[in-house]
Amino acid sequence: MSLELNQLTKKFNENTAVDDINLTVPTGSMYGFLGGNGAGKTTTFRMILGLLKQTEGTITYNGKPIDYSVTNRIGYLPEERGLHPKLKVEEQIRYLAQLKGMSKKDIDVKLDEWLERFEVPENRDKRIEKLSKGNQQKIQLIASIIHEPDLIILDEPFSGLDPVNVEILKRSVKELNSNGATIIFSTHRMEHVEEMCEELCILNHGAQVVSGNIDKIKSDFGQKEIIIEGDHDISFLEEMPGVLDMKQVRKKTTLKISDEQYADPIFKEIIKLGYFKRFQVNEPSLNDIFISKVGRKYE
Repeated sequence: MSLELNQLTKKFNENTAVDDINLTVPTGSMYGFLGGNGAGKTTTFRMILGLLKQTEGTITYNGKPIDYSVTNRIGYLPEERGLHPKLKVEEQIRYLAQLKGMSKKDIDVKLDEWLERFEVPENRDKRIEKLSKGNQQKIQLIASIIHEPDLIILDEPFSGLDPVNVEILKRSVKELNSNGATIIFSTHRMEHVEEMCEELCILNHGAQVVSGNIDKIKSDFGQKEIIIEGDHDISFLEEMPGVLDMKQVRKKTTLKISDEQYADPIFKEIIKLGYFKRFQVNEPSLNDIFISKVGRKYE
């Protein structure tokens, strides 16, 4: 039971927007699509939903092509605002939820629940054009999940939101996932993927740079990061074997090493100098992995 993309490609004339993507999104997982503008994230989502026809490849959900028989089990939050500005919140939600087969009674109950959860119950009778950008995003998310779909696709769900609203939406997305929904969301914020996802796919100019389980990707990458805090001069570490990069900010030094085996000799060298407040070996960040795979800083 999963969503599978095989050799998925989309070309617009001579431009290849999505280039031979192969991945499996396990049922019940939280899956992140990471990439900058123009990476191919939205185009991939539109092909999954049948809004765009792929040039090559196949898309299956639970072993079958996605058609109208399963669309009511899918929720989609587009990156663009898709709400009618002149409608009241309850009118807009009621219309969209009825398209998904919900009764008016169930819609009213669920709408009240979600408005309370998103801390905006007072917005039920307001016109959408009168809401802030953050509150419009909350209403659009409610529209995509009110029918309790099995598969939820969120395109940049936290874009343009203040930190408080980001946390409210993140908490709700995590809860939907813990209740069994398979969630795919795109973002250009690496920290959101690191915090929320077990699996990810990094796209760069339509190509699949790396994909799979995040912990395994980090483990297989090899490079590690060492953080050292103390009062001693340790600038000599830059010349030690395995050290790829060194940054010092006041009493904190960050080393990038090519393999974990180099951590022990570094530790043995610095303890000769005396007391250090901190010596910590970390997994590489997604940003480190992106730079290594793509050859430039992630934006």
